[in-house]
Amino acid sequence: MGRGKLRIYLGAAPGVGKTYAMLSEAHRRVERGTDCVVAFVEHHKRPRTEVMLHGLEQLPRRELEYRGSLFTEMDVDAVLARRPQVALVDELAHTNVPGSRNAKRWQDVEELLAAGIDVVSTVNIQHLESLGDVVESITGVRQRETVPDEVVRRADQIELVDMSPQALRRRMAHGNIYKSDKVDAALSNYFRPGNLTALRELALLWVADRVDEYLTEYRTDHRVSKIWGSRERIVVGLTGGPEGRTLIRRAARLAEKGAGGEVMAVYIARSDGLTSASPKELAVQRTLVEDLGGTFHHVVGDDIPASLLDFARGVNATQIVLGSSRRKTWQYMFGPGVGATVARESGSDLDVHIVTHDEVAKGRGLPVARGARLGRSRIIWGWIVGVGGPVVLALLLNTVDLGLANDMLLFLTVTVAAALLGGLYPALASAAFGSLLLNYYYTPPLHRLTIADPKNIVAIAIFVGVAVSVASVVDLAARRTHQAARLRAESEILSFLAGSVLRGETSLEALLERVRETFGMESVALLERESDVDPWTCAGSVGPRPLVERPEDADVDMPVGDHMALALSGRVLPASDRRVLAAFAAQAAVVLDRQRLQHEADQAKELAEGNRIRTALLAAVSHDLRTPLAGIKAAVSSLRSDDVAWSEEDQAELLEGIEDGADRLDHLVGNLLDMSRLQTGTVTPLIREIDLDEVVPMALGGVPEDSVELEIPESLPMVAVDAGLLERAVANLVENAVKYSPADELVLVSASAMADRVEMRVVDRGPGVPDEAKDRIFAPFQRYGDAPRGTGVGLGLAVARGFAEAMGGTLNAEDTPGGGLTMVLTLRAVDSRPDLTTAAPAAERQAS
Repeated sequence: MGRGKLRIYLGAAPGVGKTYAMLSEAHRRVERGTDCVVAFVEHHKRPRTEVMLHGLEQLPRRELEYRGSLFTEMDVDAVLARRPQVALVDELAHTNVPGSRNAKRWQDVEELLAAGIDVVSTVNIQHLESLGDVVESITGVRQRETVPDEVVRRADQIELVDMSPQALRRRMAHGNIYKSDKVDAALSNYFRPGNLTALRELALLWVADRVDEYLTEYRTDHRVSKIWGSRERIVVGLTGGPEGRTLIRRAARLAEKGAGGEVMAVYIARSDGLTSASPKELAVQRTLVEDLGGTFHHVVGDDIPASLLDFARGVNATQIVLGSSRRKTWQYMFGPGVGATVARESGSDLDVHIVTHDEVAKGRGLPVARGARLGRSRIIWGWIVGVGGPVVLALLLNTVDLGLANDMLLFLTVTVAAALLGGLYPALASAAFGSLLLNYYYTPPLHRLTIADPKNIVAIAIFVGVAVSVASVVDLAARRTHQAARLRAESEILSFLAGSVLRGETSLEALLERVRETFGMESVALLERESDVDPWTCAGSVGPRPLVERPEDADVDMPVGDHMALALSGRVLPASDRRVLAAFAAQAAVVLDRQRLQHEADQAKELAEGNRIRTALLAAVSHDLRTPLAGIKAAVSSLRSDDVAWSEEDQAELLEGIEDGADRLDHLVGNLLDMSRLQTGTVTPLIREIDLDEVVPMALGGVPEDSVELEIPESLPMVAVDAGLLERAVANLVENAVKYSPADELVLVSASAMADRVEMRVVDRGPGVPDEAKDRIFAPFQRYGDAPRGTGVGLGLAVARGFAEAMGGTLNAEDTPGGGLTMVLTLRAVDSRPDLTTAAPAAERQAS
């Protein structure tokens, strides 16, 4: 017993006509002979809705007493006992009275669906759980009755019941929704035009998202590769700061507004080793973007705006999302910033969004975990301050006499500033230059490089010692910070590798791409060889022009065992990076071994499947072929017998039996051979441009003339197929449909053009097939139910699908409206194959 189907009528607000539409659907189903009952429908004393209940069977409700009052709820046990085909259950989000079987009505519906009963229900958009806060902000009313979004999303069919706000307010004013004493209050509060418009927009957008999911699923099932709409690809630039979460969420909302939108978060790290900005914060942002369906990328580049634009253009992005600068006003004197530069250089092909956040203008500073080596700009400023600062200070001090002690303190201040900015060497230069200026200008005798007072010698020596000490401390702190940052970055990468092992990721290309991004390389290749004398072969590579000959010729060569190596091209890595690179190389070897083991497992599975097919073939030969052979032998023996004088009618009947048995043998053997060809992969289609009306009529030779109705329009485009394979596939589909269709019902074979494909439908009015068995009927040696006429080994549909896929098409089963089964054969139209003129000769040469 399968699960029932759920159909939901979704509305933007009360009164749009959800219940009326549900009852109208119930009347249509009853007229078609469907067993449909009203499990629970509340008409709210609306005359038109109440009239629609007439003629429908209504099940009794369950009465419950709560706080001295009597309430009625749906009687789930009564519905299960009655067991109709379809049950109508109004107000899916309703909260049941305490003491009921379940707390929520949608839980009652789940029980009915689990019992195999189809359910038709209604719900308003404001009752979806995820939209509670949004609806409250629009209407000011908090919805206490909600239903989980997943319950509605799992519905087999969702139909939007739409009505303009003006029409809904007119219905309200006419008293068709609420009583007259509540109309004015409703119109001035919840049913205001703005509220209704916003709720309507929510409903339309929610249903549009659901339609997009159906479209994506349909395109995947039917292998539709042609683009039907634009796709937004949004790149988010991250700095490792806390504003990254805001940017990711903003980009996700932008992506949701476009069909198939994709979010790609990228962090640009400088190329001086494995530097990283706040690994903890980046890990949180990586998790966030992956939870929202996006991807995270780590890219190396010294010029952040250029690297970001290169990445965006490389992935064919349409939008870039950046955060407003965290720099203070005075910091703009050093340059316009990343956001302004990206916006200026993005051109007309990229839209740049600058998003505000809570960290704007609070100063960038250095993140706690960023700790990197002193950058180029800081070193330059250190030298400027260390060399130019003493000169400027000497010029200023020449205009005022502060005394030697104060002069030395000021020069020491400049030296400390140079140390803080540029490290050891600018500070040493500042100390040496400053001591010379102190000696020449401010130590008696003036304007001479000699010192008369020994105390001044001690003072200058102390000055130099303090300057050198401060510079050493600053340089040591920078080195320790850099080491800590490297260790944190290495830990993050090693954690990623360990996580990939636990997750069972087996994509070698993805791992090599990660190596290329982490180390800022142009290309990465994994090379291997059988022995020391064999040539190297490439097991996998990423990037342009990867090195695939000898690892020794690469910029970086990382051995993995005796006969495998990782070759990187682009730049020479420092020795400190090779430890992490070795971990990557070991993981690459593990991934390669896993891929090969998986390939061997797949081959073993194919061999096992082949053995199963061969076993089934032997069983079919021993069982299904024996019956026609026995019939043929009995008829021939009877004709050759001299003991009986057969009349002409008897002889004709025996000869007809022999012919029928031979035809059955020919059909069975043909399917067996076709199935064996499909299993061994020897089917090579000869693709040509043909019209369906040239092939389909020839496929009907195996069925009675008056059993099929053919509707093939002459205006159909030509299709790219193998005529022989198509004829066999259609013949099997038609024979199967005729076998299961009632004797007084014709099988309909029709075709229609849809975009870049042609769909042919074989429609029968037989018993049909449940949803859970629709895929199983295409498996070899599977037969659903008993055929009323004829026998077979259950290969016809399997052969038909195999031939369809060999020609680049698809074959699927659908329900026939009103009962029965429809086989949908999708073929490629000629217009969608611009290279068809070259593909056909190539196929001919292969076949010959």
